[in-house]
Amino acid sequence: MKVKRIVTIGIPCFNEEENVERTYRKTKEVLHKASSYTFRFLFVDNGSTDATRRKILNVIKKDKTARGVFLSRNFGFEASVAALMDNAIGDAIVILPCDLQEPPVLILEFIKKWEQGYNIVAGKYLNTQEDVVTTLLRRTFYSIFKKISDLDIPVNTSEFSLLDRKALDALRALPEKFRFFRGLRVWIGFKVAFVEYHRQKRLYGSSAYNWISYFKYAERGIYGFSYLLLDIMMYATLFLVCLSSILVGIYAGYHLIWGVSYETLPTLLLAMFFLGSLLLFGMGILGKYIQVLVEEAKSRPVYVIDKVVGAKK
Repeated sequence: MKVKRIVTIGIPCFNEEENVERTYRKTKEVLHKASSYTFRFLFVDNGSTDATRRKILNVIKKDKTARGVFLSRNFGFEASVAALMDNAIGDAIVILPCDLQEPPVLILEFIKKWEQGYNIVAGKYLNTQEDVVTTLLRRTFYSIFKKISDLDIPVNTSEFSLLDRKALDALRALPEKFRFFRGLRVWIGFKVAFVEYHRQKRLYGSSAYNWISYFKYAERGIYGFSYLLLDIMMYATLFLVCLSSILVGIYAGYHLIWGVSYETLPTLLLAMFFLGSLLLFGMGILGKYIQVLVEEAKSRPVYVIDKVVGAKK
């Protein structure tokens, strides 16, 4: 008798009280069509302040194979993904956001690609409900990111993906705490496939992401995968040192040889303002890299678990 392969359906949650049970039901309906696999639901609650925890517990009461991991506070979305990967069982995991913008029926397409030999299958949405400015900034970021990191991350991909055990173990083995999942998913290599789909509009609840969240997420990608800013700062400083030396030589020549005098105060103020601004900017860039080093040196866990409920791992 052939043993069924196990796939964990990992659902990260943060203030999704209106979507938890809906996501579970819709996904369960879809998974009945893949009877040759055994599916296990895994919920991670990232410190929700609404009734999300209670909703997850309701699901676990109905489904004795489901499991809930409740974090002690909100550690950010990357912590949710890390907790899902650490607690997943079986041969693969599907990371499915709880907002129902990604259609659960796509899981069947993911599994088909997996059966064809792909280690990672990611969803790539063809449309978005974002405003024009956000869409433009997103495209600009990923275009720049590709050039400075040599990693090609398609613009319209999210965490919605399937990872087989080989890819999952590779990601779990990475010790870094300053994580950028979309970048790490590409960095580990392996065979990758994309499944295109139309992203649905969020009907219940509101997104926890805002402009600050997007900016911080972009920082994770830039400072975690590229040293280009440090290189630019070094070469810009070298250029200015050479330029300053030439200008000092010219100024000294005019003054000593031809006896030409200049108003020194405006010149000095302009030079001090320019060089001071450049120095502060460079210190800011250096500070961000030092921040990454400090986070890694602390060796704190990415998340802390408050409680685990449901089926044993």
